[in-house]
Amino acid sequence: MFETYSLAIVSAIWLGILTSISPCPLAANIAAISYVGKQVNQPRMVLLSGLMYTLGRMLSYMLLGILIVDSLLSMPEVSRFLQKEMNRIMGPLLIIVGLFLLEMISMKFSGISPGEKMQKKADKLGIWGAGFLGFIFALSFCPVSAGLFFGSLIPLAIDNQSEVLLPTFYGIGTALPVLIFAFVIAFSTKFVGAMYNKLTIFELWARRITGVVFICVGLFYSLRYIFKLF
Repeated sequence: MFETYSLAIVSAIWLGILTSISPCPLAANIAAISYVGKQVNQPRMVLLSGLMYTLGRMLSYMLLGILIVDSLLSMPEVSRFLQKEMNRIMGPLLIIVGLFLLEMISMKFSGISPGEKMQKKADKLGIWGAGFLGFIFALSFCPVSAGLFFGSLIPLAIDNQSEVLLPTFYGIGTALPVLIFAFVIAFSTKFVGAMYNKLTIFELWARRITGVVFICVGLFYSLRYIFKLF
């Protein structure tokens, strides 16, 4: 049981990291990095801003997790259905998310778009502004991030009946790049450009590998729990 839950936590963190470096959320994180890096001459403030941004994202996803997972599990009929059919649902769901990650299918998804107005509001809040940005930017869903959150993290949270912990770790994963860049900015700004270039390359291969893994696991679940082949 402990090993299974530990794997779920690692999976949640990885899904968060993959979300954070996907093109759409990455744009929000770059905006957050520019906000965090404004006080480059004050390393302590840069680090605090990075931590506040992380807390903001954690809070946003935790509240979403509580709202969605608790709502589904609190309805007896839905809860019984999910407990009975979750393995069957996971197969096709993982295949679809994998196809999204490989960019073999796409769809439009509108969320809250980060912009200058958000940053101006954050400026007025001082150090708390980074937390505000983290909370708001967490809601900036696009197809890939929506697929990872609603199609992978939420079913994982339901399967483990973890409406708080797994979404929280997912939130930490989504904020990790900003937190890392905050440390880099605080101690040496010259490495930022090199790190960003490496991050975009890593994102491409990480997304492709995860997409293939999702499809393979989805096929396994489908063959075993839907078609009963083994």
